[in-house]
Amino acid sequence: MENKMSYYSIMLIAVCIVVFAIQMFSNGFTEAFMLTSSEVLLKPWTLVTSMFLHGSESHLIFNMFALFLFGMLLEKFIGSKKFLLVFFLTGIVASTAALFYVSSLGASGAVYGIIGALAALRPRMNVWVYGVPMPMVAAAGLYLLLDFAGMFFPSNVANTAHIAGLVTGIAIGLVIREPRQKKEKASKERLLTDEEINQWENEWMYSTAYA
Repeated sequence: MENKMSYYSIMLIAVCIVVFAIQMFSNGFTEAFMLTSSEVLLKPWTLVTSMFLHGSESHLIFNMFALFLFGMLLEKFIGSKKFLLVFFLTGIVASTAALFYVSSLGASGAVYGIIGALAALRPRMNVWVYGVPMPMVAAAGLYLLLDFAGMFFPSNVANTAHIAGLVTGIAIGLVIREPRQKKEKASKERLLTDEEINQWENEWMYSTAYA
């Protein structure tokens, strides 16, 4: 685990807030940078730019709160560079999954990716979801079930993007976790010296007491 201060998560939040302010005061800005499925081949960069746009104040607040809470934890656990990798990679995968919709915007896919990565890395870590404490893996499972259910009820929520981001985050978390666990396991294993082996033999094999 890298002991680094979290700050990229804060920077991403600041960028999203600034971009939202521009959305409010600049006509046509949102339409120019949001993800429109029919135009993605002409404007592939919108797979990334759409991640920083939001449709309303509540949309922004919910995503930024989740990014602050889960993002800072993940960045602390894996370091800033890997955190950015999780954010952008899961966000792009989520944007790709959102092509099922006419258009989409928001950081939700990347936030779900962060949640998925945390669930893989710290499955037993307790978090609060909707006012209820639960392990991180249970929280990720709950979000996944809610989005699966949401796919059967038409709304303005890009459920497939959430699912894609979450699953991708879990996959990345497992990839990051495996070498770390092996390293920790190896660090606990230590070969005995000849002297220690001889001492153990003398103590336990050649000095047996009989009652």
